[in-house]
Amino acid sequence: MKYYSTNRKTPEVSLQEAVVKGLAPDKGLFMPEVIKLLPQSFFDDIGNMSFQEIAYNVADAFFGEDVEADVLKQIVYDTLNFDAPVVHVNDNIYSLELFHGPTLAFKDVGGRFMARLLGYFIKKQGQKDVKVLVATSGDTGSAVANGFLGVEGIHVYVLYPKGKVSQIQECQFTTLGQNITAIEVDGTFDDCQTLVKTAFLDDELNKKLNLTSANSINVARFLPQSFYYFYAYAQLAKQGKAKNVVFSVPSGNFGNITAGLIAKRMGLPIKRFIAANNSNDIFYEYLQTAKYSPRPSVQTIANAMDVGDPSNFARVIDLYDHSHAEVKKDISGGWYNDDTIKEVVRDTYKETGYLLDPHGACGYQALIENLNIDETGIFLETAHPAKFLETVESIIKQDVAIPDKLRAFMKGEKKSISLDNNFEKFKELLLN
Repeated sequence: MKYYSTNRKTPEVSLQEAVVKGLAPDKGLFMPEVIKLLPQSFFDDIGNMSFQEIAYNVADAFFGEDVEADVLKQIVYDTLNFDAPVVHVNDNIYSLELFHGPTLAFKDVGGRFMARLLGYFIKKQGQKDVKVLVATSGDTGSAVANGFLGVEGIHVYVLYPKGKVSQIQECQFTTLGQNITAIEVDGTFDDCQTLVKTAFLDDELNKKLNLTSANSINVARFLPQSFYYFYAYAQLAKQGKAKNVVFSVPSGNFGNITAGLIAKRMGLPIKRFIAANNSNDIFYEYLQTAKYSPRPSVQTIANAMDVGDPSNFARVIDLYDHSHAEVKKDISGGWYNDDTIKEVVRDTYKETGYLLDPHGACGYQALIENLNIDETGIFLETAHPAKFLETVESIIKQDVAIPDKLRAFMKGEKKSISLDNNFEKFKELLLN
């Protein structure tokens, strides 16, 4: 299958080129030329299939023409060696728990899949020194770093905003060593993302280095995130509750909801989506005004959503041929400030016993406010609450148990490089 740029100013490329390069030369994001409709027989049987079986069927529709069946199956099965259960929370609202992977965040799915697919292509090309650049506002860094840890021929540089990720999140990518370098940038997530994007467009860097990205701008990172939408639907279908399904997605860089939109295009019977924002409400504003006005991000307790210029907005509007009216048919929005998020976490825990993380709280509240009585709502609980330990404990006034997986990261020694928000200094670091 070929992949085109959302800016449509560069020739289509192969999957291998799209994955290895990450960003198109015209600064656009790669998209598959065809989104295949899955057969009705797949949906008829989906309730009887495992997470891995479902994911392989979906992956085959995207990658089957370019990756041998046995290799692709191995990649999918290795990636998804954990569950993503749908858990009932309240009335007709369910949580899709995406925090059962190695770093306890949804990005384990895309990060692990991409690490394996990129490793396959690099080996196929005979390359031995590929540099993966990734900007993170929290969970992307840990998922990508752990996904690529020890992968031969690949060195990962994780750029993160100083003082703007939780301590536990920081531990997950600054204590690893080996082929992982953490870069602490004096700025925001948007500054980190700009440094990464600028690097891909720098002629000198690209002549001397093999660069690629592991952010959701990479097709191998965001497309696999469609897997768990199918699996969530399958779990409801098994219970006979899969009618009028609405997904509420905590949205920062918009890779997650874009994967859901693609799942819908593949035939998954999703009625509609809600994009739940924190105070960085750029997309919510777009829905109301039809104007996209990116601006510097503001810091919130839902830090992984602190994005002022979502990269994947380009993919969203590409899917809908830049029609604001068509976007609004499938997506509504909501936004919540820190005070509301705290209230939702506290009240939900008190009333239902279910502990939300700050991001999941945005998704849950969007359903509370927007779900109709004949609909079934699923919000994405994108990370374990313990990853935001001080914040969550201060809200519920109770201790939160820290899973053993997280405790292991907290024992390591922090190793990071401090960097001003300056591209020339970042470039010098990469070259040296």
